[in-house]
Formats: sequence, structure tokens, C-alpha cells
Amino acid sequence: MLGEKWTGYWFVLPGTIMLAVILGFPAVTAILESVGLVGGKGGASLANYTRLLGDTQFHATTWNTLVFVVAVVTFHLVMGLAVALLLNLDVPGRWVFRVLAILPWTMPDVIGGLVFRSLFDTLTGGVNAVGMMLGLMQEPKDWLGSPSWALFSVIMAESWRGYPYVMLILLAGLQSIPRDQYEAAAIDGAGWWTSLFHVTLPNLKPMIVIALVLDIVWECRLFGMIYGMTGGGPGDATQNLSLMVYKQYFQFFDTAYASSVAVVLAAVLLVVALPYMRSTLRKEA
Repeated sequence: MLGEKWTGYWFVLPGTIMLAVILGFPAVTAILESVGLVGGKGGASLANYTRLLGDTQFHATTWNTLVFVVAVVTFHLVMGLAVALLLNLDVPGRWVFRVLAILPWTMPDVIGGLVFRSLFDTLTGGVNAVGMMLGLMQEPKDWLGSPSWALFSVIMAESWRGYPYVMLILLAGLQSIPRDQYEAAAIDGAGWWTSLFHVTLPNLKPMIVIALVLDIVWECRLFGMIYGMTGGGPGDATQNLSLMVYKQYFQFFDTAYASSVAVVLAAVLLVVALPYMRSTLRKEA
């Protein structure tokens, strides 16, 4: 209708409208509600954000989220890189190992939470049974009922379920590294470790940044695994910000306060995502 140069825009217009309605409308509504412009009775106000500053539960939840994300993302990076290096080896039937390695990621996080809840059960859980059988434990441990162990248990569960995501990104990066760089390093007498630090990791740096940013965003938003495994308990020992938003919305019906927590979380994730966005825009330019 308006010439060939507009054809592409017409094709993406339906998807853009859909994203604006599904994502944009709730986001704008949450921002307006957090400052009292939607559903508020006293007009615009920053009272909800002021309340966050003095809310000890919000402080504890933020700390839980920080500890959880740092621990899980670190495990994902180490495990993902190790498995990616192994799967990148030229061995017969390596596709079988790739399928096995990606299986944890195919499990929905809610289902994963329920499965690990049964595995960490004090009386019937497999973790206690195996630990006692191997002599690592003298008596069953209350993994999910103890505040000191519950967060550790959730971290271990999510580390196993989510590492294939990072592994796939790094494996794609490994396969794009030219073979002649390794051949040149071998001619110079470089061993496996030298090649890893001077050939593999420098070439993987962009993919590592992408994997870290996307994984941090994903783990900050994680809900199903924690909800299915502990529900945020005992107390608030495993509650993260996403779960706090859910509880404020649907259990306490304090929608304005929940919106303020969601807006703060979204703002933090936007800052975290900036390196990825800059990298993507630089490539397109």
C-alpha cells in the first residue's frame, strides 16, 4: 500500500501489537498502580517505594534473591562450560550424550520443584536415603524444613535443572571457534590448559557475557521451582522477589505494593540486560 520499503513493517505489525498488549499494557499498569495513579485513592504518591525502604521482609527477600542468583548462575557457568567442552569432543555417538545433557532443561520448573520436594523429603526422600547408605549422614536431615538448609537445597535443585541453558549457548560458541587456532597453538607447544585459557575462553567471551546476562535475568524471575519446592518457606527463608510479588498480589491482595516490588525488580533486570542489549545493537550496526 505504501511502497516496498514498508512491506517488512506490515509483516511485523501484528506481532508488535500483540507484544504491546500482552507485555506493554500490564507493565504500564503496574508502574501507574505503584505510584497510586491506578486504583489509588489519594492521587500520585511514592508511598509504596518509601515503604520498601523500611520493609525488613523486602530486605531479606532481596538478600535471598541475590544469594540464590549468584550461587545458581555460578554453578550454571561452571557446569555448563564443563559439559559443553565434553560435548564438543569428536567422539562416536556424541548426539546421545547431548540429548542426555539437555534433559534437565526440558523439565518445567514447577514439575522440577515438586520432584525435588519429594527427593529432599525428610522421611521418604532419596537424598537422605543415599546419604545414609553412603555413610555421609548419620540421621535424616530436614532439608526443606530448616532455614539454614532450605535455600541450599533449592540452589542445588535449580543448578541441576537449569545448567543446560548455559551449556547450549557455550556449546554453540565452541563450535564457532576456528580449528586452525587450536592447530596453531599446538604447533607452538600449547597444551590443553594453555589452549583453554588463550584460545577457547577469549573466543567464548561474547557468548559467556550473553549466557550470564540471560541466566541472571531468568533466575531473578524464577518462580515455579521455588513455589513447587518450598513455597518460599520455611518462613521466608527461600522467598525471592518474584514469589513476594505473587504473595502480595494473590494472598494479601496488596496490589499497589506488589506492583512497586515488580517495578523495582524490572528496573534491576533492565540494568543487568544492558550489556546484552548493547552487544546486540552493536552487531546489528
